Amino acid sequence: MDTIIDSLVQFLQYTGFASLTFKHLVMMCIGIAFITMAIKKDWEPLLLVPIGFGIIIGNIPFEAGLQIGIYEEGSVLNILYQGVQLGWYPPLIFLGIGAMTDFSSLISQPRLLMIGAAAQIGIFGAYIAAMHLGFTPAEAGAIGIIGGADGPTAIFLTSKLAPHLMGPIAVSAYSYMALVPVIQRPIMLMMTTKKERLIRMKNPREVSQREKIIFPIVGFIITALIVPSGLPLLGMLFFGNLLKESGVTKRLAETARGPLIDVVTILIGVTVGCSTQADVFLTGDSIKIFLLGLLSFIVATFCGVGFAKIMNLFYKKGNKINPLIGNAGVSAVPDAARVSQNVGREFDPQNHLLPHAMVPNVAGVIGSAVAAGILLSFLG
Repeated sequence: MDTIIDSLVQFLQYTGFASLTFKHLVMMCIGIAFITMAIKKDWEPLLLVPIGFGIIIGNIPFEAGLQIGIYEEGSVLNILYQGVQLGWYPPLIFLGIGAMTDFSSLISQPRLLMIGAAAQIGIFGAYIAAMHLGFTPAEAGAIGIIGGADGPTAIFLTSKLAPHLMGPIAVSAYSYMALVPVIQRPIMLMMTTKKERLIRMKNPREVSQREKIIFPIVGFIITALIVPSGLPLLGMLFFGNLLKESGVTKRLAETARGPLIDVVTILIGVTVGCSTQADVFLTGDSIKIFLLGLLSFIVATFCGVGFAKIMNLFYKKGNKINPLIGNAGVSAVPDAARVSQNVGREFDPQNHLLPHAMVPNVAGVIGSAVAAGILLSFLG
């Protein structure tokens, strides 16, 4: 009888229940909350479901040495996580983004590109704030990029500058991407008048196929020469777009924007979620990172809308910009542009802002990659 009891006690010691702590339960609840938001609210489900379930996986306690944890070298999860740690996944995500993005609006309305550039001020604002809170310059640079609302860029830069902060930064970046409609709408309404929200912009001109083919080539050369350190992200973004627009690589474009980006999204989501083990994630620095990320995102939205209002001071009636598209300067494609469209339609159901909002939105993608390259050049 004693042998049976001893064996049972020994068995229980090897179960997760023996090492389960309150912190593990808190993290599991956070994972369940992510999944719930994704399913009930439809907030970035392709990201939040993998991340949420990954958080649950990463917070099941186990005996050290079993070679199953994400931080145990040689384990399956650890090998998959190297795509995050070494920055392999983000360029592949950018390849898919390029293959699914239409740059026509940007080509036809280049003046709106500056709105996307203005929104990147949030990145550098958060960088300064992080420095004042005691983070190192490299850590502050990785935290600041959250303001671009671009998860892959945040992961890429963090892998180079502050890999020990990967969990909180990645989760923060993807969380704010999912919360774009919630965070941005109040800021947009606060900063605009009813008259401004009713502005109707001219339809963009038709863009030729030749222009669409030339743009990714010329765009890459110019941006890469300006910021060579952004080469992996910028190169894959513009290459993916060339696959889409060339007309002769349809299969490659379909693969890049379909199966490839889906597989990488699953891997990046689950492994980032797994990296948020309670003892690593639940720290004072993580709370600071979430608050700084929110600050960065708010400042980026404020600057995008504000810059559109400033531009209107120099345009005559008929050429004015609806400042509601300024929020799309963050690079959450195409969710931020959809927010512009939805808020605009609340006040004028016939006003189609989406084609115009896609310009600062796409410019924000390029801008966040350029900003990451600048930070990497100075801090790497």
